[in-house]
Amino acid sequence: MNVLVVGGGGREHAIAHALSCNSSVSLYSVMGQRNPGIDKLSKKVLIRKETDVGAVVKFAEHEKIDYAVIGPEAPLEAGIVDALLTSGILSFGPTKTAARLETNKEFCRMMMSEHEIAGCPMYRVFHDTKSAEEFIKSHDENFAIKPIGLTGGKGVKIMGEHLDKKEAVSYIGNLKGQVVIEELLVGEEFTLQAFVDGSTLIPMPLVQDHKRAFEGDTGPNTGGMGSYSMPDHLLPFVNDSERRTAFAIMKDTMHAFEEMGEPYRGVLYGQFMNTKKGPMLIEFNARFGDPEAMNVLTLLSSDFFEIIEAVCQGDLKPGKVSFSNEATVCKYLVPEGYPENPKTGDELIIRDNEKAILYYANIEERENRFYTMSSRTLAFVGRGKTLEEAHEVAEKAALDVKGKVRYRHDIGTQCLIDRRLKHMRELNNV
Repeated sequence: MNVLVVGGGGREHAIAHALSCNSSVSLYSVMGQRNPGIDKLSKKVLIRKETDVGAVVKFAEHEKIDYAVIGPEAPLEAGIVDALLTSGILSFGPTKTAARLETNKEFCRMMMSEHEIAGCPMYRVFHDTKSAEEFIKSHDENFAIKPIGLTGGKGVKIMGEHLDKKEAVSYIGNLKGQVVIEELLVGEEFTLQAFVDGSTLIPMPLVQDHKRAFEGDTGPNTGGMGSYSMPDHLLPFVNDSERRTAFAIMKDTMHAFEEMGEPYRGVLYGQFMNTKKGPMLIEFNARFGDPEAMNVLTLLSSDFFEIIEAVCQGDLKPGKVSFSNEATVCKYLVPEGYPENPKTGDELIIRDNEKAILYYANIEERENRFYTMSSRTLAFVGRGKTLEEAHEVAEKAALDVKGKVRYRHDIGTQCLIDRRLKHMRELNNV
C-alpha cells in the first residue's frame, strides 16, 4: 500500500515511524521543509507547503497513493481531505467542515452549546473590537482570550497570567475583536486523544503536555516542550472516573457530527482541565498533538496502518487498538533563545542512543551534519516500566546532544507531578 504522510514535524516523524513498522507500506511524504527522519523512511518526498492542496493532490495521484495521513491542522483547514477524497484517495483526517472543531473556536463552542455537550465553559463570542474591549473593561475577573481562528497553538492568552487588563484590551485590538472570551478554568490540564471512524471512538493513553518554555512552568507558551504518560494510561491527578467523563464529552461530540451528516474521521484530540467540578474542555484539536503523538505512537502495540485502514473505511473495532502498559517521557530540544528569539544555524552533535527514540522536527541536515532552525529541533522519547525509568532514558539522550540547544529537565519528574497533585488537593480542599 502507498501511504502519504502530510507534514514535516516531530509529530509526522512519529506517524511515519509507526507506519514503517508495517512491511507492506510504501511511504511517501509532503512537507514544507525536509525532515531528515521522514526523508529516510520515504520512497519519495515532495517539498511543498502542506496547504498547497492542488500540488499535494497532484503528487498523490501521480504516485498512486492509497491512503493519506494528515499531520498538521493548516492543511485540514485548507480542505486537503475533501480534495483527496474527491480524487478517490482515502484520508485519515476530518473534512474541512469537521475540522472547524479546531480551526474555528466559535464553531466549537456553539456546537457544544447547541448539542448540550457537557464540559463547555461559559463564553462570549465577539466580532468587533469595541464590544470585546468593553466587555473586558466592565468585568473585574480574569478570562481566557482566544482568537477565533488558528494561531499555531500559541494564540490563547490568560488574563492574570499572560496579560493584565490593559494588555488584554490591546491584544483584542490586535486581533480586530475576532475573539472568544471564556471563563478562566482552574485546575490541571491533560490530553485525551482518540481514533474515530465516524461512529466508533477508541481512546488512547492520557498524556500531559508542558507548554511553558522554562523549568517550573515559567516563561512564554510554546508549541509544547515535552510530555509524559503513565503505565496505567491515566495520570496521577486524573482518575478513571474523570477519564470516563472526558471520554463521554468526546463521544457526544462525535455523535453531534453524525447528526449533522458530517461524520468525523481521524484523531480527535481533547485538551481538558481537571477542575474542582471535574473535566472541562479547553479545546478540541482535529489531529494528533505535538508532542503527545510521540508518547502514544511509541506505546502503540497494534498495527498503525491497519488502524488507519479501519478508520478510513468506517470499520474501527476496539480489538484493533492496543497500547503497551509502560510510561513514556518526551523531551523537546529547542534552539537557544526559543521561542521569542531562536538562534539558527548552530551545529548539533547527536549521539546514538540505543534506548531512547529520536524524532526529528525543525532541523536541517547538510552533508550528514545537523543544524538548528527557528522552531523545536528534535525530541527524545524514553519508555520504561515506571515513569522514573522513562525519564532517565529521555534525560540521558537529551543530555548527550552537544550544541546550542536546551530542554526542560523537569518534565516527567516526580517533583513536578507532586506540585500538580498538591494543586488538585488544594482545589478540592483535601
